[in-house]
Amino acid sequence: MLMKKATYEKQAIKGGYKLIKAIIFDFDGTLVDTETMWYRMYKEVLLHKYGIHLPLEEFAKVIGTTDEALYAYVEAQTQTKIDFIQLEQEIHRMIIAQKDQLVLREGAEEFIQQARKMNLKMGIASSSPRKWIEDLLEHLHVRNVFSVIKSKDDVQEVKPNPELYVKAVEALGVYPQEAIAIEDSVNGSIAAINAGLTTIVVPNEVTAFLEFDKRVRVYQQFTDIQLPTS
Repeated sequence: MLMKKATYEKQAIKGGYKLIKAIIFDFDGTLVDTETMWYRMYKEVLLHKYGIHLPLEEFAKVIGTTDEALYAYVEAQTQTKIDFIQLEQEIHRMIIAQKDQLVLREGAEEFIQQARKMNLKMGIASSSPRKWIEDLLEHLHVRNVFSVIKSKDDVQEVKPNPELYVKAVEALGVYPQEAIAIEDSVNGSIAAINAGLTTIVVPNEVTAFLEFDKRVRVYQQFTDIQLPTS
């Protein structure tokens, strides 16, 4: 007889994630803190070009999802039509120029190594484009760690729609209740919850002030997450 989902999740959480077979990571802001750099660059460009200030609260609305709300805010402030494709390309070039500053978040490498020793499957579910993810994973020398990558190129709707996590779980060959999602944003955590995954949030500098769903576990850093050693 199959174990009921609620009972399964309760046992999976009790005493450490002993029934977990896979970990699915968000990418931007979770494995590597690109979000803080994107925010800093956006602030710099918007202030220099248009003389407007970008509050963190406005930027945080689009973390983990599409940028429409950010675009609407900027255009409302400038009262003009902006070529956001060109703007984002400019910011992207600025970030790539400083790519060497992008590293795995503190404790993430050790956490990944622990998961590998436990033979846990690992994947990525991200609202970012696949090329961006692949290029940075190669830069960080961890591309071979992840057997599955699901990006915005694989779905019709990104987070908070759960489709990215649904597809990642299917590709990893596990049930949702057998996987942990690790996120940094509200949008991402909602997607993971609605896909049926046990959800952990490790906030970064630009998401630490956000209020997360009571169903997630919030840890300040990867080293705080306890996985069973046997």
